[in-house]
Amino acid sequence: MTTNKTQCFLCKKYKFTYSCRGCSNEFYFDDLKKHRQDLTKEFNTIINNFDQFRQNLQQTKENQQNSSLFIEIDQWEKNSIEIIRQTAQQCRQTFLKETNGFLIDIEEKFNKLIREIKEIQEENEANEMNLKDLKEKLREITKEFNDSSEIFLKQGSQTFITRISVKSTRKSKLKKWNQNGSTICGGNGKGEELNQLSGPQGIFIDKHQNIFIADVWNHRIVRWKRNENRGTVVAGGKGKGNSWNQLDQPTDVIFDEQNNSIIVADYGNRRVMRWFFNENQPEILIDNIRCLRLTMDKFGFVYVSDREKDEVRRWKMGEKGEGTLVAGGNGRGDKLNQFNLPNFLFVDDEQSLYVSDWGNDRVMKWRKDAQEGIVVAGGNGCGKNLNQLNRPRGILVDQEGRIYVADCWNDRIMRWSEGDEEGEIIVGGNGKGNEPNQLSYPLGLLFDGEGNLHVGDWGNHRIQLFDLIV
Repeated sequence: MTTNKTQCFLCKKYKFTYSCRGCSNEFYFDDLKKHRQDLTKEFNTIINNFDQFRQNLQQTKENQQNSSLFIEIDQWEKNSIEIIRQTAQQCRQTFLKETNGFLIDIEEKFNKLIREIKEIQEENEANEMNLKDLKEKLREITKEFNDSSEIFLKQGSQTFITRISVKSTRKSKLKKWNQNGSTICGGNGKGEELNQLSGPQGIFIDKHQNIFIADVWNHRIVRWKRNENRGTVVAGGKGKGNSWNQLDQPTDVIFDEQNNSIIVADYGNRRVMRWFFNENQPEILIDNIRCLRLTMDKFGFVYVSDREKDEVRRWKMGEKGEGTLVAGGNGRGDKLNQFNLPNFLFVDDEQSLYVSDWGNDRVMKWRKDAQEGIVVAGGNGCGKNLNQLNRPRGILVDQEGRIYVADCWNDRIMRWSEGDEEGEIIVGGNGKGNEPNQLSYPLGLLFDGEGNLHVGDWGNHRIQLFDLIV
């Protein structure tokens, strides 16, 4: 709209002007048209920039493997493989050289012994002394030949290949939970009533929020529905025993939705059992194993930790026999290919196996088909510092790869990110006790579908729920 004569914002002359609603400046008519043209031009430039950004974003999404960081990782792999290849070839050549010299030496000693035998045969002078001497020389040369200790493989104490890991300075929002938990199962003292538990260990939550609990000292599996104040016995509960309807210290349980059944680590009876909800008789899936913990991956494989053999084995559902060794099995110890009483298990979508290595105060990650694991939590001796664990039990891994650990003897739940030097306390850590913000020897650990944290509070004979708040 026109006004009285005012100074034009562009030409600076006093004329009848029009006001621009956007910038509130006054413009002569021709200058206003130019101003609008300039705005249109700038707007089109912004649109072009938006289109260019969208195109760059799409190209980056489609060509992530062409990024410089991805190429750098590929180059690290090639360089590492080349170092391994060259070292292996050098070791082979050294082995053949040393072995060839060793065999030549043995052969010379053996030929000398053959000559002695021929001389005795030619002179027909075999007697007790000759025979005793020949037997002793043959025994010595045989022992030397069979003794391979002079040639051995020496492994260095330092890391052979430089380990790399991908880090990000981008801070993702970390979840937090209410520090005061609420008791949703048990909590009425140790006992065998249906509103009580006695040493709960493994727990499992199905899609309906039903909680299955390995009620160890009651020799039963109980199911608690949401908001109920008492559970229902779904396996065992007939006293300690090895009959088809009995259990002996069941330590873990998982729900098999596809077969409408539960799978139980019947620890005291050295067997893994399946209990059906259609009243069919239970069946033994795995026998003669000191089965401490169970888990199942998305492909239907069942993983079992064996505390006697310090190993983890895997079975396809319905498979008989000894299963497949997937971790440990190299005797008890603290090397990267060993365990000291392996405990709770977790398997991610890539079939990487996480194991709480109870006796070594650490959590190990074994990638699929790996010959040894890596330490992803603890491993700095037994203690209560943030870089230590004290007899870890239950473990979980979230979508971002963060590891949650029931730090049993420290009465706390911790969170570690792979590659971090120390973890953080997310609940507990306020001393042993039965207050809402305390735990007593936490074991089982699970998230429900809403992200709330469930903890099997073994010493308090209860299951604690910590609500997600962030």
